[in-house]
Amino acid sequence: MHEASAPAMAEHDATLVLANRRDHEDMNIRFWGARGSIPVSGPEYTRYGGDTTCVEIRTKDGETIIIDAGTGIRRLGRALLAESRRKVHLVFTHAHWDHLIGFPFFQPIYSPGFEIDLFGCPFAQGSVKELLKGQMSPPYFPVNLSDTKATLHFHDSCIEPFVIGSVRVEPVLLSHPNQGLGYRFTEDGRRFCFITDNELSLKHPGGLEFADYVKFCENADLLVHDAEFNEKEYSWTKGWGHSRYTDALRLASESNVRRFGLFHHNQERSDAAIDDIETDCVNRLHAQKSSVECFAVHQGLELQLQ
Repeated sequence: MHEASAPAMAEHDATLVLANRRDHEDMNIRFWGARGSIPVSGPEYTRYGGDTTCVEIRTKDGETIIIDAGTGIRRLGRALLAESRRKVHLVFTHAHWDHLIGFPFFQPIYSPGFEIDLFGCPFAQGSVKELLKGQMSPPYFPVNLSDTKATLHFHDSCIEPFVIGSVRVEPVLLSHPNQGLGYRFTEDGRRFCFITDNELSLKHPGGLEFADYVKFCENADLLVHDAEFNEKEYSWTKGWGHSRYTDALRLASESNVRRFGLFHHNQERSDAAIDDIETDCVNRLHAQKSSVECFAVHQGLELQLQ
């Protein structure tokens, strides 16, 4: 696996995004947002970006899978339309605002002839459709879900694996307030585990034990995991549903993954502070003589699973 392109954190023009995209037979992963809890802006967030969770996967057969609809999905939507894409698959992890807030601003939903398959476990929300319908209704938003122009296909998918084209998608229950799902995406034996909003040192209702997450992520080519808090912050945020970065690092190490991405950066975390966390993780792995490669995910990062 290798990093295919480095981003400029300024607003991407859709044509620039398309120029950077490569045609290949490997699973391609692009991060459109890596921030947690709330979008942020300012000079201290330039390199890692301020958009909330949105990840794009391009499969070897050309399917587009999107994980979550944080604010990063706005720019992704423009790029997809500029590319003349007409269908995507949108997979939700859970219903907290930072993972949904970009959906009403995802331009393809207003495009006639565009088709979207939507997957997610509604837990207490009734259905994914009702969840989005509630978000796009007065007094929260002036356009109703029923007024969008794209064709939306809703699929409630909780614990059973499902298939999108050449990719097998396997959910795992999160340890998080109000519950949620992480996912393992497998294509031709290559595995990408995406587990955000997961508190590894505290088992919330519906969550799993640490050993269960180790088993789920074992020998993955890429693990991207929630690493929102440091030790001091966690002393007063325990129970909020997010992990210390050291716990996420332990998961990566014990799972023997090839590469580990620190994700869901705290809204107060500056570029320099994220650099420090990344350096600390790399040093800890080096001291353990671990082969795991560690990096902090930044907005615009593009990776290939080979």
